[in-house]
Amino acid sequence: MILLAYLASALAIVIWTYLLIGRDAYWRASEELPPAYPPKVWPDVSAIIPARDEVETIGAVVKAHAATTYPGKFTISIVNDASSDATADEVLRAAQQSGRQIELLNAPPLPDGWKGKMNAVATGIQYVHNKQPTTTSQENTNKYFLLTDADIVMGPETLMRLVAHAVSNDIALTSLMARLDSRGLWGGLLIPAFVYFFQQLYPFPASNNPKSRTAAAAGGCMLVNANALAKAGGIEAIKGALIDDCALAHLIKNGNPRRVIWLGLAKNDEAISLRDNRSLSSIWTMVSRSAFAQLNHSWALLALSILGMFLIYLAPPALVVFGVLNDQTVLAAIAGGATLLMALSYFPTIRSFDQHPIFSFALPIAAFFYLLMTISSGLNHARGKGGAWKGRTYQH
Repeated sequence: MILLAYLASALAIVIWTYLLIGRDAYWRASEELPPAYPPKVWPDVSAIIPARDEVETIGAVVKAHAATTYPGKFTISIVNDASSDATADEVLRAAQQSGRQIELLNAPPLPDGWKGKMNAVATGIQYVHNKQPTTTSQENTNKYFLLTDADIVMGPETLMRLVAHAVSNDIALTSLMARLDSRGLWGGLLIPAFVYFFQQLYPFPASNNPKSRTAAAAGGCMLVNANALAKAGGIEAIKGALIDDCALAHLIKNGNPRRVIWLGLAKNDEAISLRDNRSLSSIWTMVSRSAFAQLNHSWALLALSILGMFLIYLAPPALVVFGVLNDQTVLAAIAGGATLLMALSYFPTIRSFDQHPIFSFALPIAAFFYLLMTISSGLNHARGKGGAWKGRTYQH
């Protein structure tokens, strides 16, 4: 037992050493939208916002987009995806109050093989193409789609800065991970960890490096070049993707031709999620919806993930206690080193959420809950409730 504990501690500290120095410094949480020179001509941008039962947030979202300071042509299309509440009415009310024309569309019935959000996005894009047809490839190159969610509020200058960055650096897909609600006990414990795990899985510096095949985006705020999207196969190419943002990033970056993408963390009011994360059930639903899909619906990968989570996050602090209780000073020191490295890697993310540094040591607790959510995601799939979201389930 003691030998096994030493082995686990040594392996954990080796893994954490690698994560700190060998995984593109994901833990720095330093990728932010930089300043960029404005283009000579501001391209046309069309916002496509799918909305399914979003009556609580869609009004604020519409008003925020209507208040943009973007100097180019900017159109807004809300695609009502078979909402059962008053989402459509709220869109019309907010549009009237903003004084700006907002297109309210209805997504058609869900075709076979399509996910609901992708069907709604494709509807919005097709509407824009029909209303504003392009005659040359050059015209299409100078058009962009802002693919965003019905619970994401963007600051008035965000779109302008996104476009300036994209045009100045010839970036085909520019994305911001919105600031998530971290209020309350559960939000404070689990949301910083959610952002941390996402960065660990998809290191932003690697995603932004044209030489790396790592590709990621955040679905709440994605600015995509219309020509690049069309050449990559359009939304239809990812019609069945449950984790659609990263699927789009991979499609754009690693297609033929390969294109540059960029992903960063939103700061201040650049992009803010209105989704309420104060309850455990809210976060649990969000994570369990797609966790098993992230593992390609593989039970073998789920088993490896469980083992990995235990070894990397849960074992180090547990082995510190075990070493102390069994007078194994060296064991406790090794496990303590792994625990400290873990906390150090988590600190920049904790700081970005304005939390006390002591919460850097809470990552194992958060990891335990995410482990349970991942297991729950697999069990939901086995029960035929995989990908459950607002009345829909997706098994594949």
